[in-house]
Amino acid sequence: FNKAQQDAFLPHIEDGTILFVGATTENPSFELNNALLSRTRTYVLKPILEQDIEQVVQRALTDSEYGLGDLGLTIDADASRMLAQAADGDARRALTYLEIISDLVDNGHIDAKLVGEIAQQGPRRFDKGGDLFYEQISALHKSVRGSDPDAALYWFCRMIDGGCDPVYIARRVVRMAIEDIGIADPRGLELCLNGWQTFERLGSPEGELALAQGVVYLACAAKSNAVYSAYNLAMEDARSSGSLEVPMHLRNAPTRLMKEQGYGEAYRYAHDESDAFAAGENYFPEAMQAREYYHPVERGLEIKIAQKLEQLRKRNREAQS
Repeated sequence: FNKAQQDAFLPHIEDGTILFVGATTENPSFELNNALLSRTRTYVLKPILEQDIEQVVQRALTDSEYGLGDLGLTIDADASRMLAQAADGDARRALTYLEIISDLVDNGHIDAKLVGEIAQQGPRRFDKGGDLFYEQISALHKSVRGSDPDAALYWFCRMIDGGCDPVYIARRVVRMAIEDIGIADPRGLELCLNGWQTFERLGSPEGELALAQGVVYLACAAKSNAVYSAYNLAMEDARSSGSLEVPMHLRNAPTRLMKEQGYGEAYRYAHDESDAFAAGENYFPEAMQAREYYHPVERGLEIKIAQKLEQLRKRNREAQS
């Protein structure tokens, strides 16, 4: 049922006509509408621990009614541990492996070598577009932001191993370069774009190393979200300030009529000014007070940018006083 159709359940759930029980691999926060979700109790099922899967394996080997107990099979500790690890939190997968192994075992004893041949490591749990997908890309992003190249590389490899489209990761890594590194190290964006292009030319698996290089570089680079923060502030003003007119001196005047109307009049051409800077000039709408959205951080290239901006802003203040 889509979210609109789910509303039909509400009165019948409230008066007790319907006892609503559901199980899903999707996140209920996204798949149920808020009204229905607020009337339910949600239980989150976690992956089964390895020691618990080992118990499941032992029960399957000893249970004659539902398991393989009538075969008299035994398994050593190393093989049991390996089987539990290969199951990756999924007891059904462990039992499937065990059933296959039971058809191949010769002497009634299951050892690590046989388990290794059957339970070869497949892709880890990774639901494309589901919770695990977004949890892992979030972990990758936060590891890069937190300047931990090792953790960032681990989550990158987890996603690649799970079958994530490398092009999706490339897009997200470029976003990280813009959002979290910014002008503190502009080379980060260039390196990530080059890595994306390299992957498109080389393909997998060779091209994935170029993406890994970008991930590690971003994690080690100087961090700044100054432009990201400034952009959000400027966008907020742009949306809330209405359609303020462009000041006459900032308008272009390609026609004689526009010149007669005062378009471009009194505009100061920056290259004709000292240090190519027109001190005291206003570039905001006349009805809007000048803002300072961009505040460089004291890291990387933005240290020098901050010094220059402070000098220019000081000259502006002196010219306007």
